[in-house]
Amino acid sequence: MINFFKKTVQLAAAIPIALSFAIGSAQAEKIKIALAEAPSDELAAFFVALDRARANGLDYEWTAFSDEELAIQAVLSGQMDIGFGTPYAAMQRSKAPLRIIFQLSKLKFFPVTTTKYTTLKDLDGEPILLHSRGGGTDSIANVIEDRLSMNFGDRSYVPGSSNRVAALLGGRADATIIDLSNKNKLMRSEAADNFNVLEMFEVEASDEALFGNLDWIKNNEKDVDIFVTALLSVWQDLHEDPTIIRRETNPDGPIGQLPPEILAELDGFYTDAVAGGLYDPNGGGRKAANADMEWYSAAGQLKGSASDLNIEDFWYLAPLDKASK
Repeated sequence: MINFFKKTVQLAAAIPIALSFAIGSAQAEKIKIALAEAPSDELAAFFVALDRARANGLDYEWTAFSDEELAIQAVLSGQMDIGFGTPYAAMQRSKAPLRIIFQLSKLKFFPVTTTKYTTLKDLDGEPILLHSRGGGTDSIANVIEDRLSMNFGDRSYVPGSSNRVAALLGGRADATIIDLSNKNKLMRSEAADNFNVLEMFEVEASDEALFGNLDWIKNNEKDVDIFVTALLSVWQDLHEDPTIIRRETNPDGPIGQLPPEILAELDGFYTDAVAGGLYDPNGGGRKAANADMEWYSAAGQLKGSASDLNIEDFWYLAPLDKASK
C-alpha cells in the first residue's frame, strides 16, 4: 500500500515514521501535519478537508507516526507544525505553548471483551489492550478505575481499533476498548457471539483534536484559518449527508488508495459515526474544551480540578470563532 507515498520530511532518527506524503510545490513553505496513525476510513473526512483547504491555497505535507506520543513530540520539538491528539499532560508540563484549535472526534469508545466477562467490574485485575499510553483509551481506562474503584491488570498498547479487534479474534487479547465503527463491525460479524460489549457511561470529551504551538499558529494565521474553515465545512456537511465523504474522496489520494472493501464501507462508517455522535458539527469549541477539562482532570492527565483550569491555557479559539462566522 505504501509504495506510492513519498517521504518528504527528514526527522530525527529517534522518531520513527510510518509514512509521509506531500502536496504542493517544493518551493512553497508547507504546513507539516503529524498524524497519529496511518490513513484509514477514520481519517477520510480529514483528508476531504485537506483537499478543500488545498483548493483554497493551503500548501501542506503530512507524516503518519506510529502513535500519538510520537506525533505530540514532533510538534513539541518543532519538527512538525500541527498534530493529532489530546496532549493535555504535555501542555501542562511543557514550556511550549501548545493549544488545541479543533475537536476532530469525541471519545466514543466501547469496552469489548470475550464472553468470560459481562461487566466492567469483572475486569478488576485483568489485562487490557489499549491504543496508546496517555491517549484517549488510556484515559477511559483511568476513569473506569476511578468510578468503579477497581484496577485493570497489565496494560498493553496496540494503535488502531482494527488491530485490537484482530487481537481479540486471534485470541491474543480478552479485553480492549475500541471505536464505534469497529465495535459495530465486530458485533455484526459471524464472530459476534464470542464477544460482549460492556455497558459504558457516556463520554463527551475529545478523543482526537488538532493542536499546534500557539506562536506558530499566530504567525501562520492565514493558513490556519483556511485549514479550520475547511474542517468546519466538512464536519457540517457530513452531518447533512454522510455520503459526501465517499463522494469527495480523491481516488488518487491516500484514502482512495485503501482496499476497495474499506472504501465500500465509508458510507456506513460515517452514517454510524454521525448517528453515534462521534463528530461535533461545530468543531468542539468551548463546549468541548470544558468537557475536556472535566474528563482529563478525572483521568489524571491534567493536574488540578476542572473548576480551577482555564480553557484558554489549552485551547486557542480564535480560528474556530472566525470560521464559525
